[in-house]
Amino acid sequence: MRQFFRLKDLGDLRKDYVLDKFVVVPAADQVTDNKPPSGNDKCPYCPGNESMTEPALLALVVKDGMLQRLSDSEDSIIDDWSVRVFQSKTPVVATSSSASYSDKPLYSEPAYGYHQIVVASPDHKQSLSQMSVEQWGNVLVVIQDRVRWLYTQKSVTYVSIYINSGAGAGAQVAHPHLHIVTFSTIPPVIEMEAEGSHRFMNENGNCPACNVIAVESSGPRQILATDSFLAFCPWAPTYPYEFWIYPKRHITSFSKITQKEINDLALMLRATLGGMSKVLKDAPFNLVFHLSPEKKNSRQIHWHIEVYPQLGTWSGLERGFGVYVNNIRPEKSAEILGSACRKEFGGLMGID
Repeated sequence: MRQFFRLKDLGDLRKDYVLDKFVVVPAADQVTDNKPPSGNDKCPYCPGNESMTEPALLALVVKDGMLQRLSDSEDSIIDDWSVRVFQSKTPVVATSSSASYSDKPLYSEPAYGYHQIVVASPDHKQSLSQMSVEQWGNVLVVIQDRVRWLYTQKSVTYVSIYINSGAGAGAQVAHPHLHIVTFSTIPPVIEMEAEGSHRFMNENGNCPACNVIAVESSGPRQILATDSFLAFCPWAPTYPYEFWIYPKRHITSFSKITQKEINDLALMLRATLGGMSKVLKDAPFNLVFHLSPEKKNSRQIHWHIEVYPQLGTWSGLERGFGVYVNNIRPEKSAEILGSACRKEFGGLMGID
């Protein structure tokens, strides 16, 4: 069972003896709790329970059709919010001052960073797959705001954004929300992807993701296309029904996408998650943003979103050797998902 701990002091970000694999462990004196939150407890993310969380760093309020960016103060709590952001009470990383380092072969550094929660809707029962396109647009505006702000902070090298939807995908709270976690180093998966992209560009002279978009557009693994984005099942998916969402234009920075692209992405997310939810009967899933680091002159990637439905558990082959067995061909996944997502898209656009 997953352990929950609150980092009052910095934990350690430990590196494997040989591999580029990082693990966050709590401080030596940190108390861990094997008991997950009870389903009978009050939801701390619901309106009226704001005092159960840290103060809102940003509360997006919709008033007379306009978006207002507000925050809690010592004297008042914003209670009519549409999207709410605050520091996690069970963070993976922390910004406290205590820190320790150790060198190879037992390498560790402080698990320094910010861990913020983005509550995606005031409605506890409003799943991410059924949330309105307008609300998804509000969420994306808030994420863009947070990414921009976090990259101005000291020791923030990478900003990770992810969703755990459902207990089977790691969610501790049922209320729809996202996580934003920063690191002082680039996560290994992003580093590997950036290295592979850099090598491909040197060898072929163009962006590998742009090449993939050209290959997958209107192909057997395409799920849905909008003006600015393409959704498709990848050629070699790790998970059954896994799909990716890429901006069609070459862009490495999510913080620089336009309002038109935000609106288009909101529509794409609502249509694809809605279609997936119906096909897979509300199966738990993870959604991750793969973004380029923006603070250093590091190697870049064509930013995108990856969605991983959680339909089963891994065996020793996957866990021990990194060889993944998928029980459905991605072409079949795309056929099934595509039909559902296009129907969902048509309903959202008022097309029968």
